[in-house]
Amino acid sequence: MVSIFVSREENALKRWESWDRFKRWYLPVPSLSFAFDFSRMHFDEADLDSLKPQLETAFQEMKALEQGYQANLDEKRMVGHYWLRAPELAPQSKISADIVQTIQNIKNFAANVHNGSISGSGQSGTFQNLLIIGVGGSALGPQFVSKALSSAKKDRLRVYFFDNTDPDGMDATLESLSGQLGQTLAIVISKSGNTIETRNGMLEASQFYKNEGLDFGRHAVAVTGEGSQLDKTAVQQRWLRRFPMWDWVGGRTSEFSAVGILPGALQGIDVDGFIKGARLMDQASRIPDLARNPAAMMASLWYLAGRGRGEKQMVILPYKDRLELFSKYLQQLIMESLGKAENRNGERVNQGISVFGNKGSTDQHAYVQQLRDGRNDFFATFIQVMKNRSNTELKVEKDVTCGDYLFGFLVGTQEALSENGRESMSIIVPEVNAQSIGALIAVFERAVGFYASLINVNAYHQPGVEAGKKAASEVIFLQQKILNLLESCSYRALTVSEIASELGKDCSLEIIFRICEHLAVNRPNEFLRLESDTLFSRRYRIR
Repeated sequence: MVSIFVSREENALKRWESWDRFKRWYLPVPSLSFAFDFSRMHFDEADLDSLKPQLETAFQEMKALEQGYQANLDEKRMVGHYWLRAPELAPQSKISADIVQTIQNIKNFAANVHNGSISGSGQSGTFQNLLIIGVGGSALGPQFVSKALSSAKKDRLRVYFFDNTDPDGMDATLESLSGQLGQTLAIVISKSGNTIETRNGMLEASQFYKNEGLDFGRHAVAVTGEGSQLDKTAVQQRWLRRFPMWDWVGGRTSEFSAVGILPGALQGIDVDGFIKGARLMDQASRIPDLARNPAAMMASLWYLAGRGRGEKQMVILPYKDRLELFSKYLQQLIMESLGKAENRNGERVNQGISVFGNKGSTDQHAYVQQLRDGRNDFFATFIQVMKNRSNTELKVEKDVTCGDYLFGFLVGTQEALSENGRESMSIIVPEVNAQSIGALIAVFERAVGFYASLINVNAYHQPGVEAGKKAASEVIFLQQKILNLLESCSYRALTVSEIASELGKDCSLEIIFRICEHLAVNRPNEFLRLESDTLFSRRYRIR
C-alpha cells in the first residue's frame, strides 16, 4: 500500500516538474498567434549556455547576411531571400525597388488573367488551368503552398505540375488536361535556364500544345534570370510575360520570389498575407535572446539532439492534411542546405540532418511503432493546427468530433514517445491560412541558417547536386557514343564487353549494359537486342 502511494506521489512530482518545464520552454509568438513547445527535448540551461559563443557568431552572421554579405562564395553572390518579405532591408535601393515592382507586376498580371484580359485560345478564352514546369526549389515550394491553401470554391485556376523528367508522369498530367490546353497557362521556372528537367518539361509541353494546334508562346510565362537561355527563348517565341529570378535568391529559398508568388497569385492565394507571415516570423527570429527566438531555439536543439553531427534524424509530423507536403518541402530546404562534405574551413565533416515525415494521424498506422519502440535515432517535430475546420463540426460521438480525435492522436502520440524517452518539439499554429504558411516556411529557413553557423558549413551552395548533374551528363554522353559506335559498325551486333573495348578502357561495363538495356526497352524500332545464352552476353545493334 505504501509503495503504491509513494509511486503515485513520485508520479505527481514528475508531472509538476513537467508542468514547470512546459511553462519555462513554451514560447509564444503573439504577432502570429503561434507557439513553440520545446519542453520535451532533452536539454537544460547548461546545454544552452555551452552554445553561447557559437550562437553569438550565428546572430552576427545572420545580420551580415541580411546586410548583403556575399555568403555564397562559390558563386560569388549575396544571399538575400529575407529581403523578399522586407524589401527595405536590401543593401541596394535598386534591389528594394525591383522586389516591390515585381510583386506589383505579378498582381497586375494575375488580375488580367483572372478578368480575361490575358487569355489563351480555348473556346472560352479565359485561362482555367495553371501548369507549373520546374524542379526542386522551383516546384516543391509552389506544390506545398498550392496544396496547403487550395480551395475548390475559391481557386481561380486549377494547378498542375511537371516536376520531373519522367515522360510517363508528364503524360498522366497532360491526360488530365486533355482538351483544355487552350485554357491552360504554363509557367516555366529555371533561374539559369539550363536546368535539364525543366527544359525537357518545357519541350514536352510545347509539343503537346503544338499537337493541339496551339502556339505555346501564347500560353507561356517564364520565371528566370535575365539573359538566360530560357529568357532568350521566351523573347524569341513571344511568350506572354517574363518575371525575374535574381542571382541572390537560391532555388530552395525562392518561394517568396516570383517562383512562389506568381503561381500563388494566379491560383488566388492571399500573397500579401503570405509575405506578411514570413515578415513577422523573421522579426521574431531576429531577437538576440535565445529563449525568445523560435528559429534560434530550434537550431540549438537540433544541434544538441544530434550532438552537432546530425546523429538524430528529423521527423516532421503535421497533424493536418493540408500540410502533407511540408516534410517533402523541408527535405530539400534542410538536406540540401546542411548536407555538406566539408565545413567552411575545408575540413572533411560530412554534415547534415536526414528529414522524413508523414501526416497525422496517418502516422499512427505507418511508422509510430518504430518511433516509440525501435531505434532512438530521431527527434520529432509535431505541427498542431488549432482550428479544426471552417464550418460547423459534426459530433461523431457524444460531445466528440473528428477534430477532437485528431487532437487526441497528436497529444497521445507525443505522450507515448515521451514515455519511452523519445524527444519531440511542437509548433502550434492557429489555422492554415496564407499568413501561417508563410510563417512556417520562414521559421525553418531561419533555423537552417542558424544551424549552418553552429556547425560551420555553407548552407547556400550545393556541390553535391552539381556533381549529380555532371554525372548524368556523362551518362547521356556515353549513350551517344554507344549509338555512334553501333551506327558505324554496319549493323554488326556487339556485346557489352566489345562495346567497352571499342570505346576505351575507362568505360564502365555496368553503365554500358544499363544503357543498352534502357535503349532496347524504350527504342525497339531503332535499337535491337539479340538474346544469348546468358544475360550479359547479349548483343546489341542499330536496326
